[in-house]
Formats: sequence, structure tokens, C-alpha cells
Amino acid sequence: MPATAEDFRSALLSLLDEAGRLGFSHVGITAGALHRRVGGYPGTDHRMPVCCAAMRGVMGPSDRIVEQPPSGNGASLLIQYALPRSAGDA
Repeated sequence: MPATAEDFRSALLSLLDEAGRLGFSHVGITAGALHRRVGGYPGTDHRMPVCCAAMRGVMGPSDRIVEQPPSGNGASLLIQYALPRSAGDA
């Protein structure tokens, strides 16, 4: 079964929670790394656009896109998330 937006969101929030517990002030996550963690990438049935949308959906006001491919969606999308997460962050 292909990964869903909730699968990506849940995996991302887990990574952010783990980095926060380790005391990081920020963490950079690429779409490629997140998709590999969830599964199905690389492959012909990948869900990269859904992964990228989930990553953008979790962004808060202190987060920033560091790098993105020309199309906007791809494995090289890199978002730096600020930690700890504030109440307004997804």
C-alpha cells in the first residue's frame, strides 16, 4: 500500500520529537531521507509529491526551506525545522 500524507507527517513529527529530546536547536530534513524512512523510495510507485507536501504542511513560522528542486518537489527538498516546536507549529 502506498504511503499516505499521514504516514509522512507522523514520521516527520517523530524525527522532530527525537531531535528535540536530544537538545538540537534545529534539524534539517530532506524529502529523500524522509521518504526512505517511510518506505517506497526510490521506486516506480514513489509518493514524493505527497512527502514534500507533508513536509511543507508541518512548517511553522521559524522553519525555512533551505533547498528545493526547480519543480518544488523532489528528494533534494531540504527544510530546516526550528526546535523545540512551538504550540503554533504543526
